[in-house]
Amino acid sequence: MPLYAQQNYPARPIRVVVPYTPGGITDVVTRIFAQEVSKAIGQNVLVDNRPGANSILGVEIVSKATADGYTLASVIAAHAANQTLYPKLPYDSIKSFSTVSLLVTAPLIVTATNNLPAKDIKELVALAKAKPGTIAFGSSGIGAAAHLTTELLMLTTGIRMNHVPYKGTAPATQALAGGEIQILIDTPSSMMPHVRSGRIRALGMASEKRVAAAPDIPTLAENGVQVSGGTWVGWLAPAGTPQAAIEKISSEIQAVGKRPDIRDRLIQMGIDPVAGSPAQFDQFLRDEVAKWGRVIKQAGVKIE
Repeated sequence: MPLYAQQNYPARPIRVVVPYTPGGITDVVTRIFAQEVSKAIGQNVLVDNRPGANSILGVEIVSKATADGYTLASVIAAHAANQTLYPKLPYDSIKSFSTVSLLVTAPLIVTATNNLPAKDIKELVALAKAKPGTIAFGSSGIGAAAHLTTELLMLTTGIRMNHVPYKGTAPATQALAGGEIQILIDTPSSMMPHVRSGRIRALGMASEKRVAAAPDIPTLAENGVQVSGGTWVGWLAPAGTPQAAIEKISSEIQAVGKRPDIRDRLIQMGIDPVAGSPAQFDQFLRDEVAKWGRVIKQAGVKIE
């Protein structure tokens, strides 16, 4: 990008590819930040939903886009897991991109069907050990943070449960409420409405501290299970994108993330605002690739 173009950046609308369907955490968080960044830079930040293949289809579009700051990807924890999960990934989850900003992190909550005789995580572990292989857990898909956190739970506690993947959180939640599966780990923003209504039961938060949006629900560690896992939303640009463009968008994201109204809105959804620098996100992404890579290998997770 010529120097004059960098100085005038952005001179036209920016596209942020969301590799998932509308309505999920990636889409909702992306739209919140896109709307506010649009106001700040005087250009539209357009959200383009391109779902498919555990985010790979949408992310590949961005990996091959012109590195000029006008095409970005909004990714979650699955992006880090895909590096190990897919031997023939059409890009490198780290090397093919320049990090812009980690927008938010979101802890996960362990939920159960109401007819499961376990009221907390300690009782679930005891039940699973007494009746190995009889409990089924669902997920929003193979390799999702919810799936891999459940695998981490099993590795840590020595229990085994049977995995039933679904195409998204909504059908998995419906299956949990109907008793087709017994356990589902997902985000509080997705699960808490069903917990509050009594359709399902909460067993604990897979987080380091209690969540402000659900302060009555203890962490797993409070009941003796040292497991934490979560998802997150971050923006990436194609590798080689001019640093001036990256810094411009990142600085606006950081400004949005510091606003009390935005922070309160996210926290009430069970989401933690981060809005960090490109360097912070780079290190975070590398750590996530390594962490979930270890879990995938140790648990023997395979794409079916």
